[in-house]
Amino acid sequence: MPVTNPRVLIIDDETAILDTLRILLKRDNFEVHTAASGQQGLDALPKVRPDFVLTDIRMPGVGGIEILNAVRELDATIPVILMTAQASLQSAIQAVNQGAFHYVQKPFSNDELLMICRRAVESRELKRENQALKREIRRRDASLASRPIGKSRGFNEVLKLAETVAPTDSTVLISGESGTGKEVIARYIHNLSQRAGGPFVSINCGALPENLLESELFGHIKGAFTGAVRDKEGLFVAARAGTFFLDEVGEMTPATQVKLLRVLQEREVVPVGATEPIPVDVRIIAATNRDLEEEIRRGVFRSDLYYRLNVITLHLPPLRERIDDVPMLAEHLLARFAASRGREAPRLTPQASELLQNYDWPGNVRELENALERAAVLSGDRDITPDSLPARLTSEKAQPLVSDKLPPNPTLEIIERAYILWVLQSEGGNKTRAAEVLGIDPSTLYRKLVRYGFQE
Repeated sequence: MPVTNPRVLIIDDETAILDTLRILLKRDNFEVHTAASGQQGLDALPKVRPDFVLTDIRMPGVGGIEILNAVRELDATIPVILMTAQASLQSAIQAVNQGAFHYVQKPFSNDELLMICRRAVESRELKRENQALKREIRRRDASLASRPIGKSRGFNEVLKLAETVAPTDSTVLISGESGTGKEVIARYIHNLSQRAGGPFVSINCGALPENLLESELFGHIKGAFTGAVRDKEGLFVAARAGTFFLDEVGEMTPATQVKLLRVLQEREVVPVGATEPIPVDVRIIAATNRDLEEEIRRGVFRSDLYYRLNVITLHLPPLRERIDDVPMLAEHLLARFAASRGREAPRLTPQASELLQNYDWPGNVRELENALERAAVLSGDRDITPDSLPARLTSEKAQPLVSDKLPPNPTLEIIERAYILWVLQSEGGNKTRAAEVLGIDPSTLYRKLVRYGFQE
């Protein structure tokens, strides 16, 4: 659909030219914004978000080439028209070869300029329509080819809700136990969204100490702290026009929570050591294996941040509640693992398949994946038998998660402590393997072990 009043940003250090162009383009129903220097033009770009830019190529300080590069970084679909005198004509021609839409030579014909401006708007509309078509194709392909595996009723209800909210820009909070596939669902939402052409950026908020996490999220400027030898772009900025997935958001410290709340409210970030905010255009998907409402009651998670994140909630059921999905998941995981080795996927014997469906899978899909990878390696090119599966699947009686000596109504902290100890014991004390089964970073596991008195 054509733009009725296209926005143009005119940048020129000559006031007379600015006034002339403002009058000319306003008469032709353009929404006109002006800047009297290249630096003012750079500052205005993210605020105006023009449909095209009309800029002089040679100005004191910031010139037209710098404007072109900034526009391409902001939005590559925005055309840039350069105005040039005879002395800088060769520079304008080179700029067109580098991506500028067109150039006009001063003094220019009003009719010629208006024609080029209209063509610039039409060019942007064609690019945007083309991008929209590509996104729709990607969405269709994602829906057909990358739909997460599962047929159980509860899991499919989650997928249907994910498909409903994907085309919007609403913030999504995915809850569920470790290893249930929260990042898989987040990527699925991204692939079905209008932002599918942009990046999918993720970070585990529990894997980094507070100072490094803030630098990763928001970026920093040179000299902000020891070791900051250059400016660093934060992940919020890196995810522009895409999706930012914050895993284990419940592990954030209160100070970082405050800064994340500002991003959600203001849609801008302030790099560490900086004073000027940077606008961000990103969709937020957060995930947690914690009960955030309980964390709010304990005073370790901010209620205002929770309500900002909790716009749309998806709760992934644990694998023990979708046990009918285990055969499908097993077939898919074995095929993927075999493909990575260039081999044919092994088959599960009926006895092995039965064992998989009779186990509770406290580590959920991640534990299933680890068990099947182990089995595939041990079985070689043979069918997978019970002998290839971890001993915990074949034991007659599973080890109880919580002792009978515990209180009749244990707190979430007591259950987590018991579960961590159980997984650590089942993995023979191997902290790396235990962290994989738990679905957390080894550094997070270490902090929890210290917190619960398992390690000094």
